[in-house]
Amino acid sequence: MNHYPASVLNLIRELSRLPGIGEKTAERLAVHILDAPGQEAENLARSISDVKEKAKLCSMCFCLSDEDICQICSSPARDSACVCVVEQPAEMVAIEKSGGFSGLYHILQGVLSPMDGIGPDNIRIRELIQRVESKGVREVVLATGTGVEGEATASYIAGQLEKYPVKVSRIASGVPIGGDLKYVDQSTMKRAMECRYEFQ
Repeated sequence: MNHYPASVLNLIRELSRLPGIGEKTAERLAVHILDAPGQEAENLARSISDVKEKAKLCSMCFCLSDEDICQICSSPARDSACVCVVEQPAEMVAIEKSGGFSGLYHILQGVLSPMDGIGPDNIRIRELIQRVESKGVREVVLATGTGVEGEATASYIAGQLEKYPVKVSRIASGVPIGGDLKYVDQSTMKRAMECRYEFQ
């Protein structure tokens, strides 16, 4: 790579610091940026600068937003009495794409992980409790992951909410639609059997 000038080597080095971007991919991206029209490169640079300057956490749900309160939290069309709890903004985006939820969200910014030193005070559980206490929340949907840490986080939150007059539900998990049973792993099959519902 030494045949590149210092400016290109610097760009490759910076791009390779991004998660999931190795040296070869960084090199391809740098060459693409170099070959792109000037306006395209300027737009990329401006968008990076803008996101660092403008993007912040919504003061209600802790999702990324350009405003103090995000579009979802400020929408009168959303059901503010129902709050879906997720680990990170990416899970919120996935649920939104499904079109299956019309309430508000609460992003924990992580999960409980004692082995990594992440306890209840390190994620946004206290803020969730405050929302339940003061914002007229009637249902909390726990949509954390189904791994050990996600389940432990969901159980902990459910325990914390027991003293409040709020319904606590957990998203269903099990066999995916269109899935072939012989390819479903044992943990997923066990969960599907445990969470079975009456056929109507």
